[in-house]
Amino acid sequence: MKRLKILIWHIHGSYLNALARIPHEWYLPVKPGRPEGYGGRGPTFDLPDSVHEVPAEEVRNLDLDLIIFQTPKNYYEDQEEILSPAQRRLPKIYLEHNTPKPHACDTKHPIDDPSVLLVHVTHYNHLMWDNGRTPTMVIEHSVAIDPSAHYTGEIERGITVINGMQKRPRIAGYDIFQQVRERIPLDAAGMQTEELGGLGDVPYRDLHRLVAQYRFLFSPIRYTSLPLAVIEAMTLGMPVVALATTELPTVIEHGKSGFISCNVDELVTIMQELLRSPSLAREIGARARAIAQERFSLKRFTHAWNAAFERVLDSGKKTIPVVSL
Repeated sequence: MKRLKILIWHIHGSYLNALARIPHEWYLPVKPGRPEGYGGRGPTFDLPDSVHEVPAEEVRNLDLDLIIFQTPKNYYEDQEEILSPAQRRLPKIYLEHNTPKPHACDTKHPIDDPSVLLVHVTHYNHLMWDNGRTPTMVIEHSVAIDPSAHYTGEIERGITVINGMQKRPRIAGYDIFQQVRERIPLDAAGMQTEELGGLGDVPYRDLHRLVAQYRFLFSPIRYTSLPLAVIEAMTLGMPVVALATTELPTVIEHGKSGFISCNVDELVTIMQELLRSPSLAREIGARARAIAQERFSLKRFTHAWNAAFERVLDSGKKTIPVVSL
């Protein structure tokens, strides 16, 4: 398809890092002080040259093809502030990264607009959100990491990669992380992890070479979309130990391509075995890598997103048909 001019706010850096690999022109609004959503390219990512920072007050002068929203604020406040009336009539996509809250299956999605395409990142999310009148589509994750980074596992410790888990203690499994750390040598990377004695916010360009040295990745997250850190670890060829919740049971086959359970004691026993057996870790990690290369490839991701773009562009001013699940 033709190369599009797309406006998107910087909300989820790791996801943006993959999305920006799709060959279009991407425009990120920025404001002084770089507040939430207006951080631009960000200091820890090596985004391609097709990603452009634009002062928020100049966005209304851009010749755009479509808009991608990712938060209610983007949709209800930001577009009214920075888009021109003509831009607000452009084709629109709302990219929903999150599981429904507060209730897992009785929560209405904040966007109820037949002229917007609502893209979910997992089938679990699509199933559980009450999407109302808004047409929907599922585009599963991909990751764009250094292809030369590979699992080595020589550090006899596990690692958890989560931003600000103590600020979302139940959802992110902060309590589980603390419990497991008392029994298993376990480090943490991500924003605010230095407050826990962790490694802090490691630049994305360096993160995966660091993570790949650890014996396994542990994800204590109870309730969120499929964590990108899990897909990144699998892509590296690294074994993952995680809770068997949300989309993860469809991605990891317990005992074959990783380990999942809702029994934390069982997961601790598995981590102990992985620390004792680097050969088991390599075997599980190799199977995980094969799954990641097939299911979460950038080629598949690019094809799916271009299909979404074609769908909203073809619809024009017409109502987008609802796809029932």
